Amino acid sequence: THAHSHDALRPADAPVHPPVSETHPYEDQDPKNMPPDLGYGCKMVDGVVHVYTRRSPATELDLPYPDLQEYIADMSIMMALIINGPVKSFCYRRLQYLSSKFQMHILLNEMKELAAQKKVPHRDFYNIRKVDTHIHASSCMNQKHLLRFIKRAMKKYPEEIVHVEKGKGQTLSEVFESMSLTAFDLSVDTLDVHADRNTFHRFDKFNAKYNPIGESILREIFIKTDNHIEGKYFGHIIKEVMEDLEESKYQNAELRLSIYGRSRDEWDSLAKWAVRHGVYSDNVRWLIQVPRLFDVYHTKKQLANFQEMLENIFLPLFEVTVDPRSHPELHLFLQHVVGFDSVDDESKPEHHIFNLDSPLPADWTEEDNPPYSYYLYYTYANMTVLNHLRRRRGFDTFVLRPHCGEAGPIHHLVSGFMLSQNISHGLLLRKAPVLQYLYYLAQVSIAMSPLSNNSLFLSYHRNPLPEYLSRGLMVSLSTDDPLQFHFTKVSGLPGFTRVCCVPVVAPSVPHGCGVPRSIQKGLEAVKSHWLGPAYTREGQEGNDIRRTNVPDIRVAYRCETLCEELQLITQAVHSAELDPIAEEDSLSMMPLPGAS
Repeated sequence: THAHSHDALRPADAPVHPPVSETHPYEDQDPKNMPPDLGYGCKMVDGVVHVYTRRSPATELDLPYPDLQEYIADMSIMMALIINGPVKSFCYRRLQYLSSKFQMHILLNEMKELAAQKKVPHRDFYNIRKVDTHIHASSCMNQKHLLRFIKRAMKKYPEEIVHVEKGKGQTLSEVFESMSLTAFDLSVDTLDVHADRNTFHRFDKFNAKYNPIGESILREIFIKTDNHIEGKYFGHIIKEVMEDLEESKYQNAELRLSIYGRSRDEWDSLAKWAVRHGVYSDNVRWLIQVPRLFDVYHTKKQLANFQEMLENIFLPLFEVTVDPRSHPELHLFLQHVVGFDSVDDESKPEHHIFNLDSPLPADWTEEDNPPYSYYLYYTYANMTVLNHLRRRRGFDTFVLRPHCGEAGPIHHLVSGFMLSQNISHGLLLRKAPVLQYLYYLAQVSIAMSPLSNNSLFLSYHRNPLPEYLSRGLMVSLSTDDPLQFHFTKVSGLPGFTRVCCVPVVAPSVPHGCGVPRSIQKGLEAVKSHWLGPAYTREGQEGNDIRRTNVPDIRVAYRCETLCEELQLITQAVHSAELDPIAEEDSLSMMPLPGAS
């Protein structure tokens, strides 16, 4: 993959430490020290928040967002493009050409690349910078870690009331007594959170694995932020995971926390949990995942329409941006949130096709769930308006990084390509050559999790990650759910050599938004500290093997190959002198492997 990584300009073997905040970022909770109220009001119209001045409600701020009609029209064009016969043939052959060209590169340069890596002092796979850009907070610990934590809690807090059942409080010891279990009885096997072959194509069984010992009450007590003990245990175990990351120094993670959209106070509850328990690390940033469960909440009468769900998710964010003093904990928490994720079982059937006849969010009162593209558009549209507003205030902005292309229809990947900064999984690109080629040309980052896919949708030996890597797609490795897949800290990844592993991991740094940063210095300053001031340059000029452990030969190859492909496409688009070329002629004009 095309990767840039450097540390600061210093001797190659010198230890490098990220900048550290002088004070804890959650210490200054006094609203008086926060930015003042701007005097704006917010209202949602047709599923998108509009901002106006309170003195003149008719005067709206010019905060543009993607037009719904244009989005649907572009999506229709994309859908037509990916089924067009000549385009499919062209893209398929270009991808085959990229695979063959990479094999030629390996034959010619593999030994040179290995020799270049061996010459680098100090740096190896273990001490290059890595960001796990796809990992869920509720399963970020491994099984042995959770088991030890539960045993410690049973010994340390046996008489603490952790649950209320029918108005009566239950202590931790009483909860386990009701299950006829003691600390001595517990083991990894009785915990039963490992995703085995029974979870393959069974997302329901996989979700059930989040319940230790199969008991939902233990999930509520130990891995929830909002419970009777105010998320105390979950906060403690997350902090232990953070300490492990800080100890390893080179590993970082973007942990996903959930906002469901069932009520307006979810954001405040989540932020108070983080601030109350001091759940923060320079090695961790938060990503907010929104489960696509409107149909479930609507059936339970918790939501009247889809717009109500959108209001619960976004209006608190606009309120705290306009007046940070209205939600002081949330203002502090959002400084460490990097983006949003849309998550659920993609294989669920979708009974509705998103088009101009689709109901607006306020009118979506159907029992059926809105389609994936509907969720993604309204999430992105509101994020765009919010980012405009936050940028005006000098606050951090957010990106969209959804689960996409793990299963389900192909239009998920079309929506992801149009709206997302990067995606998680992307397995179905292997069946869509046009989209795969577009993802390559645009270098849309794809966080892939082969061990997760192996337990859910695609066996390990069929995973397309090696194929994507050989063609030059921007792929990175992520763990997804260590609790379900890793018994201990280390989980093997067979089939990858030393030279292959580094390029797969390295893109997580420049394309991960959550690399450690201090509030004062900002994200770009820390990227520059880690990756060097030239990390944004293309090709060899931006690479320093002393920092990345990626050979210059590999970086140059990736950059030159991508530039050639882009040139091929742009020349064809801009050349008005060319007559229409038959499909066979266009395919025969492709350069041979190794041709410049």
